[in-house]
Amino acid sequence: MRRAILAALAGGVLLTGAACESDANTSEIAAPAAVTASAAPATTEPAPDYSADTEKVCGRLDKVFSDALGDFGTEMGKMIAHKEAKQTDEAKKAEKAAAAELKSVGTQIRKETESAENPELKEAGDTSAAKIEKSAKNRDYIEKIKSTKDLDKTLKTQLADWLNPVAGYCPTN
Repeated sequence: MRRAILAALAGGVLLTGAACESDANTSEIAAPAAVTASAAPATTEPAPDYSADTEKVCGRLDKVFSDALGDFGTEMGKMIAHKEAKQTDEAKKAEKAAAAELKSVGTQIRKETESAENPELKEAGDTSAAKIEKSAKNRDYIEKIKSTKDLDKTLKTQLADWLNPVAGYCPTN
């Protein structure tokens, strides 16, 4: 995911990615303070280790972010070029294509995280996907983009909002 999050979209948009958080819960269940002679001794059970599965899911997400977000960036670049050339109809087509690519990203994130063993990563995938799908429907932020400078400023914040839920589970270095 680190390459995808740091990858440039059209016009050089960069996302610095969220700080890496461990998805493994290292807390243990503590034994009761007072154990009577007739009670069975309490056992401590380590939390499940989801790290191997999380690594696989993150690898698949990396591909989604590299490929699908790259396609979104390409369409955004086309839209800007058409806007600058005063080709309104073509700009609208590129905007719709960008929104379709964005919706596809949401669908792919949901697909790649739905089988994650870590329920928190699965939930984070749903959150990221929902944010992206909402943005694909409500394209106000896209319509405000008229230049590469606008793209950089607008999408850097937007990408962080979309990807931060899942980025916290995937290595960024």
